[in-house]
Amino acid sequence: MNLAVGQIIGGRYKISRQLGQGGFGTTFVSQDQHLPGDRYCVVKQLKPQGDDSFTLQTARRLFDTEAKILHKLGTHDQIPQLFAYFEENQEFYLVQELIEGHDLSKELIPGKPLTQLWTISLLREILEILEYVHQQHVIHRDINPRNLIRRKQDGKLVLIDFGAVKQVSTQILNGKQTSFTVAIGTPGYRPSEQANGNPRLSSDIYAVGMVGISALTGLLPHELPADGDTVEIIWRDRATVTDEFAKVLDKMIRYDFRERYPSASSALQALNDIGKTSSATVALPSVSSPNRSGTPAKFYKPILYKSLMGIGAIAILSAGTLSILHWRNSSNATDLYHRGETLLELKRYEEALNAYHQAVEIRPDYVDAWQGQGDTLLALNQYQDALNAYDKAIQIKPDYLEAWKGRGKALDQLQRYEEAINAFDAVIKIQAKDFEAWENIGTIEIKMQQYSAAIASFDKALDIQPDYAPVWYQRGWALQNLRQYEEAIKSYDKAVEYKPDSAQAWYQRGNSLINLQKSREAVESYDKAVQFQPNFYRAWYSKGSILMNLGQYQEALVSFEQAVKFQPNSYEGWYGRAWALHQLQRYQDAIEIYDKALRLRPNSNQALYNKGNALYNLKRYQDAIASYKKAVAIKPDYYQAWYSLGNALVNWQREQDAIAFNPQFYEEAIAAYDQALRYKPDYHDALQAKERVKQELSTKRIVPDQSQSEESTNQTSPEPSP
Repeated sequence: MNLAVGQIIGGRYKISRQLGQGGFGTTFVSQDQHLPGDRYCVVKQLKPQGDDSFTLQTARRLFDTEAKILHKLGTHDQIPQLFAYFEENQEFYLVQELIEGHDLSKELIPGKPLTQLWTISLLREILEILEYVHQQHVIHRDINPRNLIRRKQDGKLVLIDFGAVKQVSTQILNGKQTSFTVAIGTPGYRPSEQANGNPRLSSDIYAVGMVGISALTGLLPHELPADGDTVEIIWRDRATVTDEFAKVLDKMIRYDFRERYPSASSALQALNDIGKTSSATVALPSVSSPNRSGTPAKFYKPILYKSLMGIGAIAILSAGTLSILHWRNSSNATDLYHRGETLLELKRYEEALNAYHQAVEIRPDYVDAWQGQGDTLLALNQYQDALNAYDKAIQIKPDYLEAWKGRGKALDQLQRYEEAINAFDAVIKIQAKDFEAWENIGTIEIKMQQYSAAIASFDKALDIQPDYAPVWYQRGWALQNLRQYEEAIKSYDKAVEYKPDSAQAWYQRGNSLINLQKSREAVESYDKAVQFQPNFYRAWYSKGSILMNLGQYQEALVSFEQAVKFQPNSYEGWYGRAWALHQLQRYQDAIEIYDKALRLRPNSNQALYNKGNALYNLKRYQDAIASYKKAVAIKPDYYQAWYSLGNALVNWQREQDAIAFNPQFYEEAIAAYDQALRYKPDYHDALQAKERVKQELSTKRIVPDQSQSEESTNQTSPEPSP
């Protein structure tokens, strides 16, 4: 959903203006209308790129991660506080503290190098914030100038946008390295291991180092060349810097993460140690907002030496030509693979596919490039080709966990469900405690309507990760399909325990309660659903239907009005609203709303019938007759409509008695009663009415019918469809 200025989300946050837009969503400045005064905040909208279950699950994980970590880190003065988070219509929202100021890109101007003094002070301030983040075992993963705000209030830097963070406590399990499934970051500030989905604490150090080098050189990261052999960034000859500080920066941006400072604390210590050695004479002040125009001390560029290659070395090179050529090819394939990883993350799928293809042309056994090719093809919805790529990876490396997962996902999309389950079974054989595999198996079993098997699979997943709300939700859904409503409610209760704002879980919980005839509890559950997702049409409609059954017509009307507000093309919503007005005896209003429902579904015999009843109650018998006739033309066995048609014909003639007696109306009425009795032979009211009209017709006079209930026996209520 594209948010507009003035729109209210979460029931309280009014959009004021758009603040920014990125690959994962859009941020807005919003006003909190539940608090006094002009309390402004930042609302971050995360919009998944697709609406399939895999995309949404991935998005929810990313969203939940950011929310939990922001809540955890928000006590630091230079990290925004988290005020709220919720989900609406399969989109996700974070409400955060608004930081007024400018981002660091306004200070790092291309073509204008800054002094070493200024740069050291800047890096010290960044690392002091990052030290706190790393102490919480969190990797930021997207440190760049636009995510560092110079706060207007006090000139301090504030680190924002934790949408890329990942807890590192699970990075090492049982001595084995695990992989992150979502590679995030800004090209140029993101090191190679992070591009491959395996960030470390030192990945953030690389980003901080690149911020420093960009400040010193006046160049953006992509403008800096890399050494063809070592892949290290070449930057010293473009900056005025002491050798001591240059060594610190070089260590921060090493290509191999193992050669960098392992955390912000160690990098900060190295920075603070500058000037303590005998060769350093520069005093470094500690300031919150460094002065860009400060006069630098005198620094000297290091002298560059070229190594000389002797004849012996040339001979060695000649003898090893084939080995060196193979190494060059390997390096090129690796570069192409990394290029593919970056392009895939940027969703430039065709370019990514081309890079992976070139990598495997150079190295046909490059298993990671085959895997990358499969992931790209999966993103392009080319499921059969993706399957072929994953199969190639598995052929090269039979125990390649991620390739088996990709194979399962591709087969799932191809609706080859049994084979997909077999692929995820292979994952479990490699790693028995793989949460994602058990979750996917359960999801596929639901698609196959194997609900008992799905529950067993979800139980396995929950043994591994017991606090994962989406699996509890799916488990509840499986139980609901088995009509085990009590157990389903218990699962939904777990889902909302771990994710209280899960509107879908509250909604389905309400549906299970309805099946247990616990109407009032169901209404409470639907209330929770719309509290967390105010535009949840189905929850509003279901709540309205239950309130109708409880005789709370005014409250039902409000619910149906909300339903059609969020889904204006819903026949059921308009019909429910008309029926509530009808029960409130607001007949004219009801007729207008029945007409809106009929524009959406012209052949609705039920809407035509009840519109006829409303017209009948307004004594507009001729219009009622027309509406009843349309109803029985659509549904000839609609005995209630035949009976009501007979009543309307009799009353229409009664009004015409003063003008002229026309027996035709009575004959039509008798025929209508006969049709009602044809389809419901034991219809006592229709039989009595027919005999009465026959008698009156024979004596040529009409006796007012006091026994006939004009409407109560003729109407049907809308069936709730939670």
